[in-house]
Amino acid sequence: MRLGRRHRAYWQRNLKMTALLLAVWFVVSFVVSFFARDLDSITIIGFPLGFYMGAQGAPLIYLVIIWWYARYMSRLDREYGVHQGEGEGDD
Repeated sequence: MRLGRRHRAYWQRNLKMTALLLAVWFVVSFVVSFFARDLDSITIIGFPLGFYMGAQGAPLIYLVIIWWYARYMSRLDREYGVHQGEGEGDD
């Protein structure tokens, strides 16, 4: 199946954003937690920073990633004419 130029451009932009957000997820999930012990010398509200980042920071970053992706894809869908209007979703 051959994809048209616009279809290919749409998917390239989608894949680039997905790769970027997965890289952010990887850094938050693995890189920050790898250095968590080093961050424990800093305290926030009586808790070590490593604990605080795991308990509060990471889930907030994950929510921002989800929000950003949904917002970006909604705008991209409208730009390329594949946006579903209200009530037109799959049942």
